[in-house]
Amino acid sequence: MIYLSGLVGFLLVLTAEARVGNSSQLEFCSETKECLLFDLVCETEDFQVRHYDSVKWVSTDEMFYFMDIAAFRAFRRLFEYITGANENGEKIEMTAPVVIKISEGMYFWQKGTYTMSFLLPAKHQAKPPKPTDEQVYLQKMPAMKVYVQSYGGWMTSISDRNKASSLSAALDLLKAEYKKGFHYAAGYNSPMKLFNRHNEVWFVVSDDPVCSNSEEED
Repeated sequence: MIYLSGLVGFLLVLTAEARVGNSSQLEFCSETKECLLFDLVCETEDFQVRHYDSVKWVSTDEMFYFMDIAAFRAFRRLFEYITGANENGEKIEMTAPVVIKISEGMYFWQKGTYTMSFLLPAKHQAKPPKPTDEQVYLQKMPAMKVYVQSYGGWMTSISDRNKASSLSAALDLLKAEYKKGFHYAAGYNSPMKLFNRHNEVWFVVSDDPVCSNSEEED
C-alpha cells in the first residue's frame, strides 16, 4: 500500500509537470522557464481549438472602467505574491501566460470586474504557499477546451475587445457553442519586450468543438 501510494503521488507530479512544462515546447512562449501546455484539437484560418488540463493559479480581482488600469493594479498585487508575499516568504518563478477573465457586454461608463491569474509553476502545483494579501487567492481551474485567436502587438482594452469580437463573429458564423458572458485574455510577454509580442483571446467551448475546413490532429 505504501508503494502504491508513492507511485500514485509520483504519477500526479508527472502529470502536473506535463501540463505546466518547459517553455521550449511552445515557440511563442520564450520569456519564462515554464509555460501552460496544451493539446491542439483542431484549427482553422481564424482560430485554434485547444485542450487544457486542470491546473492551479494564483488570482486577484480588480474593479475598474478599463482593463488597462485594472490589469496594472492586479499585476502588481500578484507580483508581490511571487516575490515573497506568501506564507513561506518564498520567491516563485514567473510563468506564462498571464490570464485575465473579462466580462462581456460592459459599457465604457460601467465598472467591470477583471480577474487576473498567474500560472503556478509545476513544483507548486501540488501545494502552493498561501497568499498573505487577503485580495489574492489560489484557485484550480477545471480542464477545458477553448477557442483561441492569437494576435501581436500590445494587449489593451481596445485590441482585446476587437479580437474578442472577431473571434465571436467567426464562431457564431459556424454556429459553434461557447460560453457567453466572458472571455479570457492571455499575454505571454513582459512589458520590456517591444517586438514580436504574442497575445490571445479565449472562449470556453460549451459543447463539441467546431472546426470547419480544419485538419484534425491525430
